Amino acid sequence: MLEIYKKPYDPLLPVVCFDETNRQLIGEKTAPIPAAPGNPEKYDYEYVRNGVVDIFMMFEPLAAKRYTTVTDTRTRIDFAHQLFDLSEKYYPHAEKIILVLDNLNTHSLASLYEAYEPAEARRLAERFEIHYTPKHASWLNMAEIEIGVMSRQCLDRRIPTKDEMTTHLHSWTCLRNASCFTVHWHFSTLDARIKLNSLYPKFVTC
Repeated sequence: MLEIYKKPYDPLLPVVCFDETNRQLIGEKTAPIPAAPGNPEKYDYEYVRNGVVDIFMMFEPLAAKRYTTVTDTRTRIDFAHQLFDLSEKYYPHAEKIILVLDNLNTHSLASLYEAYEPAEARRLAERFEIHYTPKHASWLNMAEIEIGVMSRQCLDRRIPTKDEMTTHLHSWTCLRNASCFTVHWHFSTLDARIKLNSLYPKFVTC
């Protein structure tokens, strides 16, 4: 995984980190009192639960680009549709898309066969080179860092509907892309051998 992050930028072989999260849709039970001179905006502590949505994050660090999608569910078919968008909408000219994923059960190229006809599923599957983060090491996926930024900058408020969530995320995504914000990864294989030494197998000499 760490060697993948050392690859130089190549638009024909983009390295894309993929992850997802969910958020509860929360509405106001009582209308907030607008801010006034000397007084901040006031919210009632009571709120209305409007269900949960899933947010897909696709992040290419070297190009400082990310793409976000809000869905009602996070099934294999939802995952397959995100792969289709990566292949056909965002990277149609790439020779191969190098995809970094964690080990969630839906994160498999086999999901494509649940959403598309076999020939199309195979065509799409051949567009990807998959690299999974090790077990208990999903923090190696840079998409998790980007989701953290998204949560602080865009989702730190009550958002009542899926449409409003989509609008907020679209604005945040466009602004962050236009500003060329990215993640500068410094953790190397050498660092891992030092800091994670206890996880490496030990050899005993006789």
